[in-house]
Amino acid sequence: MAISRALISVSDKTGVVEFAQKISEKGVEILSTGGTAKALKEAGVSVKDVSDYTGFPEMMNGRVKTLHPKVHGGLLCLRDNDEHMAQASENGVEMIDLVVVNLYPFKETVAKEDVTEEEAIENIDIGGPSMLRSAAKNFKFVTVVTDPEDYKRVAETIINDGETTLEMRKELAGKAFAMTNDYDEAINAYFRDQLGQPELMSLHYEKVCSLRYGENPDQKAAFFKNPENDDSNITNAKVLHGKQMSFNNYVDGNSAVELVKEFEGPTAVFIKHNNPCGVA
Repeated sequence: MAISRALISVSDKTGVVEFAQKISEKGVEILSTGGTAKALKEAGVSVKDVSDYTGFPEMMNGRVKTLHPKVHGGLLCLRDNDEHMAQASENGVEMIDLVVVNLYPFKETVAKEDVTEEEAIENIDIGGPSMLRSAAKNFKFVTVVTDPEDYKRVAETIINDGETTLEMRKELAGKAFAMTNDYDEAINAYFRDQLGQPELMSLHYEKVCSLRYGENPDQKAAFFKNPENDDSNITNAKVLHGKQMSFNNYVDGNSAVELVKEFEGPTAVFIKHNNPCGVA
C-alpha cells in the first residue's frame, strides 16, 4: 500500500528524527504527539499535531492523546471496503498508512529500587498499545513499526517503492503483537508481585539466539530464556569459541554445568549424549 500519512509517537527516540526526515522528504505527511512532535519540529521536520487533526486536545496530563475515532478509524478502515471508506469520508477520518510507536518504559521504571506505585502506574502505556494493535490488525493496509532497528529498511522501502510489501507488513505486525504481549506480561508480573498468587499465570521467555539445528540436523531451533533467571546455569553462559551451538550442544552443556555445580572445588566434566563420561 502506498504510504502518504504516518503517525509517529515514541518514548525511545533513537533514530526517529532521521527516519521521519527521510519519509517526509518522500512526501509522507507526519502526525505526532507531545515530545515526539517537539523533537521532530526542532529538527526541521514538518509535523501536524494529532490534536490538530482530531480537533480534540491532549488532556489529563497526556493520558488521553490518541484515543480518538479519527486515529483508530484511520488505522482500522479497510481500504477495499466501500462502506468503510464512505463512513470515513462522512466523519472526516483520514487514512493513516504507517504507525511508528514504542511504549512508555514500564520495565525500566519498575526495576528501580525506589520506584513508587504512582510512578509505575503512570508508566503503563494505554494509547501506544491501542495504536499498535489497531495498526497490526489491519496489516493488509497499514505498516506498523515498533523497533528502531527496522527504521532503515522501512525507510529505504518507502523511498524506493513508495510503499511496503504485504510480507513486510505482516512480519512487522507480528513484532507489534509480540511487543504488546511482552509489555502486558511485565505489567502482569508487577501486579503479581504486589498481590501474591494470581488466578492466571503465563510463562515468558526471550529469544537468546538461533541454533545451528534442533535435535536433528533437518530441524530448525532457537534458544529462549526466562529474563528473570540470573542464576549460574546454561541459560546465562557465553560461547567463547567454536561454531554456532545446536540443541544437543545446549542439552550436553546443561548437564555439564549442573554436574560441576555439585562440587565445591575446581571440576571438569566430559559429556556425550547427555551422559557424563568422566568427572575430575
